[in-house]
Amino acid sequence: MIPPQANAEFVYHMEDVLDLYHQPYDARYPQVCLDETSKQLVGETRRPIPAAPGRPERYDYEYQRNGVCNLFMFFAPLEGWRHVKVTDRRTKVDWAHCMRDLVDVHFPDALLIRVVQDQLNTHNPAALYEVFEPQEAKRILDRLEFHYTPKHGSWLNMAEIELSVLSRQCLDQRIPEKVTLEREVLAWEQPRNSSGASVDWRFTTDDARIKLKRLYPSIQV
Repeated sequence: MIPPQANAEFVYHMEDVLDLYHQPYDARYPQVCLDETSKQLVGETRRPIPAAPGRPERYDYEYQRNGVCNLFMFFAPLEGWRHVKVTDRRTKVDWAHCMRDLVDVHFPDALLIRVVQDQLNTHNPAALYEVFEPQEAKRILDRLEFHYTPKHGSWLNMAEIELSVLSRQCLDQRIPEKVTLEREVLAWEQPRNSSGASVDWRFTTDDARIKLKRLYPSIQV
C-alpha cells in the first residue's frame, strides 16, 4: 500500500522509468536493469533414489543447510541479454564491483549505461568512493546514469521479471554449494542469451496516468 504523502515521489520515479523503457535502442546508451535475490544452499543427507519407469527421481525430505548466496541479475531487455553474478553477500561493496563490471566487462564500448534499480540503501553511487580510489570511482560513475524504481514499485524493474524466470527454470532445486550454483545459472543464462529472450514491455506513461490515476497527487492551487 502506497501512503498518500508518497504519491508524488512514486509518480516521479515511475514516469522516469517508463519513459526510459520506451526510448529507442542505441548501443551507445544501453539500458540495464539490476535486481538481486538470494538462494539457500541445500545439500542432501541421503542419496536420492534414481528415476525408474513410471516413477520420478525421489529425494529425502531431510536436507543439510550450507548457507546462502546472493545473485545479482543484470538484464538488458533491448539487447535480449542477461548475466547473473553469484556473490557471498549483498553489500555495497558487491554492488560497487557490479557497477565496475558493467562498465569494464559487459559494456566497455558504451558511452553511458542507464541503470534501472530499486532504492535499496546499498545502491548508492557514493559507495563507489568507499570501495575504490577517487579517480577510479569517478571514472566508473561518469559512465553510469541511475534511474530508481519507486518504493513499493519493484514491478517496474524488468530484472525482477527475469529473476522470476530464473527461479522457475533454474533455482527450483536443491543446490549444495556456490560452485554448483554458478554452473547452474550459467547453463540457464547462455541459451536465453543465444535466443535473445526478452520482455515485451508495453505499459507506458500514458497508460499509468489512466490506469493508476489514484496514485497521482491532487494539484495544489
